[in-house]
Amino acid sequence: MSTKLSSDQELIRSYVSGHETSLEFLIDRYKDRIFGFIISKVQDRQVAEDIFQEVFYKVVVTLKRGRYNEEGKFLPWILRISRNLVIDYFRKRKRMQTVDGGEDFNIFDFIPRDDQSIYDEMVENQIYTDVRSLIDLLPIEQKTVLVMRLYNEMSFKDIAEETGVSINTALGRMRYALINIRKRMGEENLDLKKF
Repeated sequence: MSTKLSSDQELIRSYVSGHETSLEFLIDRYKDRIFGFIISKVQDRQVAEDIFQEVFYKVVVTLKRGRYNEEGKFLPWILRISRNLVIDYFRKRKRMQTVDGGEDFNIFDFIPRDDQSIYDEMVENQIYTDVRSLIDLLPIEQKTVLVMRLYNEMSFKDIAEETGVSINTALGRMRYALINIRKRMGEENLDLKKF
């Protein structure tokens, strides 16, 4: 097998079946994009290198355990892992901020600003993107009811009239939409509660 020309899926299968070099080719294929993404967020080379290592540690563990199931979607999956680790880094950094009373000490560095921090804005944008992508994957009947209810703030009575179904059917579609979103969140390792 020519590993340079192999698809991500072929390289993953090869690695899982014991060919360690397949993972090296896979990492080499995406390392610049992943590292570039991480460093653009954290703005610190050493931190970016640490997060980069952790990303591929998580990839190895997931592949070794046979828990990877993203047929043909390796890059989005690894970017999602990277994004989650960047968010974890900012969350830890925010919690662990300490005051050093040395000569460079400036009290204004520790006073919260009125506007949203970069971290909060990044988390909010990512949640919105993740939720929209999950909604877009729903069957059209479920998606329609969910959008009418959550975004248009319509009552189930109005939704039923608008879609030409009974209230119970509208309720059922909403219920299945939420079940499908939760299931998909589990499949894609999304945990919106941690945000």
